[in-house]
Amino acid sequence: MQILRTILTVIFAIDCIALTVVVLMQEGKQQVIMEAMEYSLMAGGKRLRPMLLWETFQMFGGAAKTVRPFMAAIEMIHTYSLVHDDLPAMDDDDYRRGRKTTHIVYGEDMGILAGDALLNYAFETACTAFEEAPEEATRIGKALQVLAKKAGIYGMIGGQVVDVSASGKNITEDILSFIYELKTGALLESAMMIGAILAGAEEEEVAVIEQVAKKIGIAFQIQDDILDVTCTSEELGKPAHSDEKNNKVTYVTLFGIEEASAQVKKLSEKAVEILDRLNNKNEFLEALVREMAERRK
Repeated sequence: MQILRTILTVIFAIDCIALTVVVLMQEGKQQVIMEAMEYSLMAGGKRLRPMLLWETFQMFGGAAKTVRPFMAAIEMIHTYSLVHDDLPAMDDDDYRRGRKTTHIVYGEDMGILAGDALLNYAFETACTAFEEAPEEATRIGKALQVLAKKAGIYGMIGGQVVDVSASGKNITEDILSFIYELKTGALLESAMMIGAILAGAEEEEVAVIEQVAKKIGIAFQIQDDILDVTCTSEELGKPAHSDEKNNKVTYVTLFGIEEASAQVKKLSEKAVEILDRLNNKNEFLEALVREMAERRK
């Protein structure tokens, strides 16, 4: 049943994103940017952020139509971050999700613009929730605030700035944790918080969900560090050992694989423990958290 539910949830997430792509595929003088956006967005991936958003929404009894636009929006923001991350000025990667990166196919200029366009179109898409359910305007407004903050200088972009600035330097565990919390954790926090907000969760419950997602985000990034040194490029669908190539300090380089693996387990178990304290239960969400920590790609 867990496998079936995972498949159905992923299909639902992809369906939300595909509806956006249909709108994108319009003819016009700017058609090339729409093609680059579609190429980036439909390149595959785990769709974890829309899945987490949906499952948290379900956990708090959500039933409004407002969730679909936000599921698509958060995946667009995640995708734009990957498109920019792959650029020559950043990680300079040629492959992502098993195929050539956007800037390799469309050029560096269109790679930059495709990322910019995905970010803008994400908010344009999220705002359609007001049309879907005008009576939910307050919740939608709060969700938009969370999305903007967690994707911006106090969230994902802020973490990326510190990460890039620290490249090639010796950094402390505190700085590394700061990078992980913002660069990876912030958008995961956004996904789960938005799901809770749109479903009508209380502020205290949203705060708890934020703490759960923070731990998930750090565990997810540490596991990513582990996979970067233990898996092949074919297994990952992107270049392996990219952290070493870019002279980045990671949890693995600081503490070794064994300690890093133990930390992933500790953080994911703590996240599930906090989830268990809530009156609302979602066994699938708890299983998904564990699966994220144990993934092999």
